[in-house]
Amino acid sequence: MVDLTPIITAVLTLIISLISAFLIPYIKAKTTDEQFNTIKLWVQVAVQAAEMLYVGSGRGEEKKKYVVDFLNSKGFTLNTEEIDNLIESAVLELKQSQMK
Repeated sequence: MVDLTPIITAVLTLIISLISAFLIPYIKAKTTDEQFNTIKLWVQVAVQAAEMLYVGSGRGEEKKKYVVDFLNSKGFTLNTEEIDNLIESAVLELKQSQMK
């Protein structure tokens, strides 16, 4: 009778290697996308709230500070450039939706 143990071991090693190489990075990327979408949603909420609270032109710094403080209270820590880009995107979307 032929001993299949080395073949089974090799197949299992191959399967575990494929899972490590492809499935785990996919799951990590998926989680990152979901986290980004969550952050983007909270930025949009904060921008809309800031627009309602600080009415008038020339109050951009107050609005931005409100949004950053709001995000920090939710536990999100982003660098300044990421926050600025998300805020600008949310403001643009808000203005476009108001024009409709």
